[in-house]
Amino acid sequence: MKKILIIGGALVVLLIIYFLVFGGSSATDSQLMATVKKGDFEVKIITTGELEAKNSVEILGPSGLRNFGIYQVNIQSIQEEGTEVKKGGWIATLDPSELRGKITDVQADLDTRESEYTQMKLDTTLEMRQARDELINLKYDVEEKKIVLEQSQYEPPATIKQAQISVDKSKRAYNQAKENYKIKLEQNATKMRISAGRLNKAKRELSELMALGESFQIKAPEDGMLIYRKGWDGKPIKEGSQISAWDPVVATLPDLSVMLSKTYVNEVDVRKVKVGQKVEIGLDAFPEKELTGKVISIANVGEQKPNSDAKVFQVNIEINGYDPLLLPSMTTSNTIITKRVADVLHFPLESLHSKNDSITYVYKKEGINIVRQEVQVGETNTTDAMILAGLEEGDRIYMSVPDDEEGKIELLPELNGKRSKPSGMEGADEKVKAESKNNISAQEVNN
Repeated sequence: MKKILIIGGALVVLLIIYFLVFGGSSATDSQLMATVKKGDFEVKIITTGELEAKNSVEILGPSGLRNFGIYQVNIQSIQEEGTEVKKGGWIATLDPSELRGKITDVQADLDTRESEYTQMKLDTTLEMRQARDELINLKYDVEEKKIVLEQSQYEPPATIKQAQISVDKSKRAYNQAKENYKIKLEQNATKMRISAGRLNKAKRELSELMALGESFQIKAPEDGMLIYRKGWDGKPIKEGSQISAWDPVVATLPDLSVMLSKTYVNEVDVRKVKVGQKVEIGLDAFPEKELTGKVISIANVGEQKPNSDAKVFQVNIEINGYDPLLLPSMTTSNTIITKRVADVLHFPLESLHSKNDSITYVYKKEGINIVRQEVQVGETNTTDAMILAGLEEGDRIYMSVPDDEEGKIELLPELNGKRSKPSGMEGADEKVKAESKNNISAQEVNN
């Protein structure tokens, strides 16, 4: 009996201890917590991008469209994107309807010019023949008048004078006709040159149009895999798409030995990005594959982000090494490492809170108590914050507001008179609550 009482008493004591230890703290310990760690801290910018070849050969449509007033051409038929083509192989056929209309017009103009040239040649030939006949007749007339003058030497002076006047008149008429013939010859030669020029121009236009028609069959300049140009909607061109006369690129043949990830960084973060920074790259198509690269160029001019007021800047990232699995248009996840700080304290961003936009603090566990501890925050990234003051390595902090939180904030004396809105921490409570849903799984937490 005594033994039973001792055992029963021991069980009661154990139950009391259990409820004191576990029952009393269940309200707080059941919440997610994190540990302040010390180590390397990386400031990262995470973006999505799209693979493209660093070097490629452009496949162009017809280059002389604007010379004939053609500014847009529809694609009538086209090879499937990704097809491996050989040099000289067929790529696409453009709709020749508008070109045929131009050819018909130029052919009609050529026929007109040929008729004009032929008619002018006949007219000038006849006109010049008549002018030559007239000149010959006037020359004969001069000779006749000279004979009459010679035969009148023994005639009265009045008769001789009259004969001399006739000779002078005939000479003047002949000389005037001779000058007129030269002028008419030059005039008709000029007319023929103009007519011949118009005819040759029409012939040349027709010849160029026929050659342009041959370029409506687009061929591959080199061996390679087809990657089509994207239209204004961001989608590759296809049958029915239009080719612009100002930018007649139809497709490219990429050199897959060196690949880029083309991405965009918002105007707030782009100042942190520098050429040469290292990048960690993932592929949506191959989640298990981890690649590395570096930033090789940053656009100087921003552009409007579709369906948004935000401006973004294009950033090109060159991928290290060659991988046959990398193909153009694959989606990448890019983590640009803009800064790395060694041996510093850091903890999850979700643990930060702010008061009056001037005091940044965390809920720190001290034994069985909860303390609202002010902290001085340094750099932040998408998951963590670097701590300059207020916490020590190994401190346990809550990743959300504890149910039984109370008390004043333990302020840092060194921040007196220096408090201001921390960079990047505007609206921290709302920010961390939204991010905590996505990032808690990435943190080391303990119940």
